[in-house]
Amino acid sequence: MYRFLLTRQWVILTLLGLALIPTMIELGFWQFHKHEHRVEQNALISRNLDAQPVPVTDLTSAGHTVPRSDYWRTVTATGTFDTEHEVVVRRRTSDDDRIGVHVLTPLDLKDGGTVLVNRGWVPAAPNQTSFPDVPPAPRGEVTVTGRLKADETTGSSGIKDLAGLPERQVMLINSEQQSQLLSRKVLGGYIEQTEPVPSGDLPEQIARPDDSSIGPHMAYAVQWWLFVAAVPVGWIILVRREKRDREEAAAENATADAPEQPEPASA
Repeated sequence: MYRFLLTRQWVILTLLGLALIPTMIELGFWQFHKHEHRVEQNALISRNLDAQPVPVTDLTSAGHTVPRSDYWRTVTATGTFDTEHEVVVRRRTSDDDRIGVHVLTPLDLKDGGTVLVNRGWVPAAPNQTSFPDVPPAPRGEVTVTGRLKADETTGSSGIKDLAGLPERQVMLINSEQQSQLLSRKVLGGYIEQTEPVPSGDLPEQIARPDDSSIGPHMAYAVQWWLFVAAVPVGWIILVRREKRDREEAAAENATADAPEQPEPASA
């Protein structure tokens, strides 16, 4: 009755279904773990943004790698901006997805040391080799408040660190690179400035990170697991349909092959 399952076509179809099941289960768990990571990150962002501000030197130092547990912590730093060594970070987008640059200005701390401050976004110069028009940083001693971020690397950001860029232009915000350029020690990581707020429209400050959206990952996980259930159900439906079609074909052949009954002789 089910000998057709041993045919080449059905063996391949069955093996394909058996291979798809564990693959789709794994894809479902992959999306589920991404969902868990997003939920955990949202909790970390909320917790760190709501924490009381602390001096930046309490959380980082020269050569220090900012741990993930300290990402987005609100920190303060008091010092003087070194605008002479200000650089711009290429290929950065504004909140409305315009391409421009981030303004990265060293802040020489009152108590010694230097920390990098991302003052925000400005449009790029029409000529990519030129330095854009950047509003000046506040003069004199200033207290900066912002979110602590880790140094960017190609591995962590996906941004390729290009060589041969025009003067005072970089691809990554990286304290080690800037320390070499400045020839002095720079605190690990950088500050994403939130205060003081610029007097004009520029630089546009970096928006608060999203800590409410969980994304579509859980829905994708459920979708993959529903596909897992659909494979055996679909296989059974196909088997039953094949069995029915074969039985109907066999019945039709039997009817066609049956000998015709002779007509009775007339009186």
